[in-house]
Amino acid sequence: MDRPWLDAAGLRIEAVTGDPNAAPALTGEDIVGILELARVAAHESGDRTNAPLAAYLVGVAHGRDPERSLVDLLVAAAGGADD
Repeated sequence: MDRPWLDAAGLRIEAVTGDPNAAPALTGEDIVGILELARVAAHESGDRTNAPLAAYLVGVAHGRDPERSLVDLLVAAAGGADD
């Protein structure tokens, strides 16, 4: 994974929004969860384009409810939880 590229993308998002917190740094656990969701979305659906779309849905949900754990949302989206 190209972490410098990802960090730079976050800085570009923050610049566009004017919000220095618009793109918080991802933890190792976040990265593992996002990549696992992408794997599940692509393979279980048979359509790899579902991977970024599922990640987007989780991102929107997390933005609307930032107190909810990102990992919990990722697990739920991947079908590993009922909430």
